[in-house]
Amino acid sequence: MRINLASVFVDDQDKALSFYTEKLGFLKKNEVSLGAYRWLTVVSPEQPDGTELVLEPDAHRAVKPYRSALVEDGIPATSFAVDDVRAEYARLLALGVRFTQEPVDHGPVTTAILDDTCGNLIQIAQQH
Repeated sequence: MRINLASVFVDDQDKALSFYTEKLGFLKKNEVSLGAYRWLTVVSPEQPDGTELVLEPDAHRAVKPYRSALVEDGIPATSFAVDDVRAEYARLLALGVRFTQEPVDHGPVTTAILDDTCGNLIQIAQQH
């Protein structure tokens, strides 16, 4: 058994696709029209056949209160692995990405938290 898909709820699929590809550097993998929404996934360019991230519409009534509570408490919706948090932080800052937490060392891991502009906080993490 392996993880095939992971989801992040977004308030605007077009804005999310732009952010996740143009800022974070993911590649669009799938885009299938489903009426008002799309089955929209992105992948890491380092693993184009790896786990897909679904940019899931936040239309279900449970999503917005849940996501708002996470953001209010500073809790990331998910975490992405990077080789060097400080370098990625600097790269993303230069692209205009807003961070809610600068890089912090936590012993075996260094993390930073960014705002994906689509309603989520996202952690980037480097394991040492």
